[in-house]
Amino acid sequence: MASDLAKKVFNLLKKDILDYGDIDNEKLNKSLRLLAKWRSVLIQNTFIENEGTNLSRGPFSGMEFLESSAEGCHVPKLIGTYEQPLHSYIDMVTRASYAKVINVGCAEGYYAVGFALKMPNTEILAYDINAKAQQACIKLAKKNDVTERVSVFGELAHQNLTETLLNGSLIFCDIEGAEIDLLDPRKATALQSTDIIVESHECLVPGITETLKSRFAQTHNIIEVKDDGMRKLENPPEWFLKFSHLDQLLATWEWRSGPTPWLIMTQK
Repeated sequence: MASDLAKKVFNLLKKDILDYGDIDNEKLNKSLRLLAKWRSVLIQNTFIENEGTNLSRGPFSGMEFLESSAEGCHVPKLIGTYEQPLHSYIDMVTRASYAKVINVGCAEGYYAVGFALKMPNTEILAYDINAKAQQACIKLAKKNDVTERVSVFGELAHQNLTETLLNGSLIFCDIEGAEIDLLDPRKATALQSTDIIVESHECLVPGITETLKSRFAQTHNIIEVKDDGMRKLENPPEWFLKFSHLDQLLATWEWRSGPTPWLIMTQK
């Protein structure tokens, strides 16, 4: 599998660079990102060979995870550094008494199943428009014996954001910029009385962070959590310390192309 991946990556590089005489910074940056992702997958395989898929660090330690994510990076979830600036707020959520957590953009279920494990009295509603992500989330819930409290759906529409759904709920949202359309209290007034944690994809929709803050300024206390990309791995295993510094860095890299601050919005 590793050799097949290497061939695929090489062919992509050959197409983008070697077959063309003109070299520019954009092509080189694209190639660097591709090679970094390739290296991340090799690190992922090494990590799983050494430690398996049981999470021993991070906010959801104890979870039996999957061997790959539905999208994006995987190693940071395995090693417990994924979205580290958010960890204290994840702990805050797991200590709260929400009747429901509505995870919009659940992907393979890292957060949906993680919340289910840490919040045994809470119902988890997981939404994702990607059918493969839905199946992965169902698989992860089954692997961790929480299928009775994790329900998986497709798209979450404005007409679903009613008082019936949102009463006593937290919305945990990561939908690649579509939050600017979904989280609009003018279209779904029940959002005005709902706690929300949302990843604001500033790198995809410039200005979205201030737009969301202005929409909820009158009804919510808002904390903006910025992310400089730096991570610290607690109690790294001995084999990990034998990695080159570059591989250690890539192990915590989350593949982000730019700023993605989080907004912690709680009802006033």
